[in-house]
Amino acid sequence: MDLKNESVVTEFILIGFSGQWELQILFFVTFSLVYSATALGNILIIVTVTFSATLHSPMYFLLGNLSFLDMCLSTVTTPKMITDLLAEHKTISIWGCMTQMFFMHFFGGAEMTLLIAMAFDRYVAICKPLHYRTIMSHRLLKGFVILSWIIGLIHTLSQMVLIVNLPFCGPNVVDSIFCDLPLVIKLACIQTYTLELFVIADSGLLSLICFILLLVSYAVILVTVWQRSSGGLSKALSTLSAHVIVVTLFFGPCIFIYAWPFNSFAGNKILSVFYTVITPFLNPIIYTLRNQKMQVAMRKLRFLLVSS
Repeated sequence: MDLKNESVVTEFILIGFSGQWELQILFFVTFSLVYSATALGNILIIVTVTFSATLHSPMYFLLGNLSFLDMCLSTVTTPKMITDLLAEHKTISIWGCMTQMFFMHFFGGAEMTLLIAMAFDRYVAICKPLHYRTIMSHRLLKGFVILSWIIGLIHTLSQMVLIVNLPFCGPNVVDSIFCDLPLVIKLACIQTYTLELFVIADSGLLSLICFILLLVSYAVILVTVWQRSSGGLSKALSTLSAHVIVVTLFFGPCIFIYAWPFNSFAGNKILSVFYTVITPFLNPIIYTLRNQKMQVAMRKLRFLLVSS
């Protein structure tokens, strides 16, 4: 479709974090440091999992894929947000906006699915330890990863195939830090009520269902650990509580924004920061970097690199 023939709007204006220049500088420095740490941390995990023979297990294979998705999801939105903090005119082309929304929902949908696979992996490891290697085979692991990418692709295509054909001929101001489906849909020059309901059914329900499944899986794991060994309950509770916190920070804002997307309020952009900036930063710390086996593998890898 040629958007130039059907749309007057050729670019969108992103309001972002408007405010005093000193505050903009503070946000610039903070988000730059967080994004740099996110990128370096996730790259370090991917490299360590790939080249450390001791980490060639199902859990670390899935963690490596989670780090890749986290890095991609953060990269889709954060660099643009950071540069806009110092820009006088915060604009994005209509095709740049469509591309940003496509990849954000692609990587976001894939990550939600992968988190379910990781919860299943932990369930099998704790509840069926004798059959762990048999159940979590290489074939199943590859199937989980491929399925997560397929669901992410279907999730984003099912929405973008409708969004990309919308005519934009009026207001072009997006009150957010990046292009987001609910806010962009509201700028269309046609009635979008049916499309709004579809976004709620697609993004909102996907987030809610995945979040509920994760909470149920964590509850089952805790009950199983409690029944088998009361001594291991405190350790499991400590680990899973950290997982619940970071999962809530990811899914909570997604559920709120996409399950009730068209009653927007000023805090939406703050909520967006949690699942595009904060969660990709926390995931490596919560899931991987606190792991003693991972720390040992990183030290060995660093020693090999220094001595070579």
